[in-house]
Amino acid sequence: MKSLLAITAAVAGLLSSLPAAAQFQKPEDAVKYRKAAYTVMATHFGRIGAMVQGRVPFDGAAAAANADIVVEMSKLPFAGFVEGTSGTEKGSPKPNIWTERAKFDEAAKKMQDEVFKLAAAAKTNNPDNLKAAFQGAAGACKACHDNFRNP
Repeated sequence: MKSLLAITAAVAGLLSSLPAAAQFQKPEDAVKYRKAAYTVMATHFGRIGAMVQGRVPFDGAAAAANADIVVEMSKLPFAGFVEGTSGTEKGSPKPNIWTERAKFDEAAKKMQDEVFKLAAAAKTNNPDNLKAAFQGAAGACKACHDNFRNP
């Protein structure tokens, strides 16, 4: 039994170390994965935005819960950015994502840092703190979209 557990752990470790591109059988799978991650992230970010903009009443607990989901989701889509998955259609990555990968990765890190700040601000239960952090996160998202996403 112990050897079966050790073998299972070894295989799991090996599989988790494969490159991101190996996680997807086809480029379309990578596109679906990243779009799904962004959809969930955008939904929860939008819920916070509705509070910030006064379209729904401020709810500190809901803001914190949504921000925590945004933080977790912000870690996921980048595995789906593999060569051969850019395009010309609206919302697809521009080809410069591959030639300026360091700049893209820096923009992704900036977004992740800003959504982490958003989650911290949400936990203060202060709408003004949330609004300021939301603007920083939204700005980081916009900067990446402007540089690396087809309009």
